[in-house]
Amino acid sequence: MKKILLLTTCCIPFISFAQLLTVFKNKVDSIYDKNKDAIGIIVHVEAPKQNISWSYAKGITDTKTKKLLDDQQPVLIASNTKPYVAAAILRLVEKGKITIDQPIKKLLTGKTGRLLEKDGYDLNAIKVKHLLSHTSGIQDYVDEAYFEFVNLHPTYKWKKEEQIKRSIEIGNPKTVGQKFSYADINYLLLTEIIEQKTHQPFYTAIRDLLRYKELNLTETWFIDLEKYPSNTMALAHQYASKYKWDSYDIDPSWDLYGGGGIAATAKESALFFQYLFEGKIIQNKQLLEAMHTYVLPSDESKYCLGIYHFDMGFQAYYHGGWWGTDVIYSPESDATITVFTLQKEFQHILNPFIGKEFQKLLIKK
Repeated sequence: MKKILLLTTCCIPFISFAQLLTVFKNKVDSIYDKNKDAIGIIVHVEAPKQNISWSYAKGITDTKTKKLLDDQQPVLIASNTKPYVAAAILRLVEKGKITIDQPIKKLLTGKTGRLLEKDGYDLNAIKVKHLLSHTSGIQDYVDEAYFEFVNLHPTYKWKKEEQIKRSIEIGNPKTVGQKFSYADINYLLLTEIIEQKTHQPFYTAIRDLLRYKELNLTETWFIDLEKYPSNTMALAHQYASKYKWDSYDIDPSWDLYGGGGIAATAKESALFFQYLFEGKIIQNKQLLEAMHTYVLPSDESKYCLGIYHFDMGFQAYYHGGWWGTDVIYSPESDATITVFTLQKEFQHILNPFIGKEFQKLLIKK
């Protein structure tokens, strides 16, 4: 374990706004100086009650050009897409289009339903909440062989139907509702439900359901499925050392159709969580509470409906993404911290640490 994990927060009883931002900056600088193999770090702190909306970047955006990283550069947020999909589903619930406890049998396309049933899945037993909470018992299409294929065929363009078919081919049904098993397939099926109920492409429907225009979320979009937003900086490069991957070299279709797929800036990723838990997207308080309420006993799964709920010394609503993206909201501080680390392997060392330390500072202030 790296010594950086032993750093402690500042313990002075009151920190001014300017002092707090200086502490934030110094922490990121110190962390990066000890972990330059992380390539680049982008942090955003959104704390409206303290009038803080602060972005900062350290490091480089591209290992070839060594160009400095800008805090306004978007990245692929990978599985951080799931809270957006979950929120869109809950908006459909709010609008009376579906219910959380509704079986998925009549919500999917006939083709997908027939494929799943032919493989032995009981679509009357699997409900919307099981997809949202990864308790559906449906085999995921993502396994080690999937990564190996992507590694050997980085420019291959995956279709959503291929990924659904792969789930069916490589696994068998498991018991519904009894065990958490994280699987992107659940969220591909949720985007299919969104399309069936809105009669729009899921990415267009999500944009409308989540009130992007109203909330001025202009730098959040599904990569390759929507136009690159105007006046938006180039995507930062993201890296994974196991396969020596650079995100620029991998066709994004491998992680695009709901399990992942969104690109966004650190600021807008934080703003989405902030707006969500402030009730500006889902206005039904019971539905919003359900999003961060445990589905299984908390000692069995911390995953709720598209969101992890952790006790980190404070209550934290969290999601992470494969490429090294983390977003943490604390109701105690009413603040959101986004941390993007460009080298994936540093994510679990640096990102939760930064988020936790910054939240402690905000709560103490």
